[in-house]
Amino acid sequence: MSGPAVAAPGGPAGVSPYEIAHLTHVRPKHYGRWIAAALVLAAFAAVVKAFVEGQIAWAVVGQFLTASAILSGLVNTVAMTVWAMALGVALGVLFAIMVMSPNPVLRWLARFYIWFFRGTPLLLQLLLWFNLALVFPRIGIPGLIEWRTVDVMTPFMATLLGLGINQGAYTAEVVRGGILSVDPGQTEAAKTIGMTRLTTLRRIVLPQAMRVIIPPVGNEVISMVKLTSVASVIQYSEILRNAQTIYFANARVIELLIVAAIWYLAVVTVLTVGQHLLERRFARGGRTQPRPEAGAEGAQA
Repeated sequence: MSGPAVAAPGGPAGVSPYEIAHLTHVRPKHYGRWIAAALVLAAFAAVVKAFVEGQIAWAVVGQFLTASAILSGLVNTVAMTVWAMALGVALGVLFAIMVMSPNPVLRWLARFYIWFFRGTPLLLQLLLWFNLALVFPRIGIPGLIEWRTVDVMTPFMATLLGLGINQGAYTAEVVRGGILSVDPGQTEAAKTIGMTRLTTLRRIVLPQAMRVIIPPVGNEVISMVKLTSVASVIQYSEILRNAQTIYFANARVIELLIVAAIWYLAVVTVLTVGQHLLERRFARGGRTQPRPEAGAEGAQA
């Protein structure tokens, strides 16, 4: 038998102290958040004001935004991104399979490849490829067909090999992680129906691993767009190098750097949207279907 209701402190008489419906909700005052937000906005406004009112000739930015040299560099940047990522993904898949191979020779060769190209700076690798003629004056099949290395190792080829092979070392680890994320029972089931190891990888494992592989590889594509700027040191004509060539002539350094930044941001924005759509496409297979209600099952029965 319950006792008489006791008035809550500060509450009306006859109301249980365990009832809170009658209390007034008071939102907490987050003064720190508002002060921090005001400081950030003030700093951002100061930076914008400095760019707007500073000694930046925005007319020059608009003039060179669509200059032929800048657009040519943009095409070269996008083309190198596509080719280098294609080479990197192909090598990444190959060496990921090799590093998981039961063959010890293939396994250790793949591990050395990953160790070496992840352990040395990209700039160093680009310089090594570009100066390969100092080590191998001629390349090809001796006595059958040979070329002068200095003629073969152009800035484009050196950049492609440097970026693509370096990317392959990182992609190999991404692909390996994706393969390991697939339930081993899938492989065992494929073996029971007579599938070979390569067929199992191609038709069972890799399609399921794509949900894990796509996000980091998408990030690597975006990084590759910016990494092409490193190739300016070996005379590859991408956006940044062409912008540097122009501002060496007209001394409009900031204006040309802003032009390069605008185009980099534009390309990265397009790739980010494409990555998001691709992730949604591959995520469909991973969504669990809702189980039918008991009533629905009874109705179907």
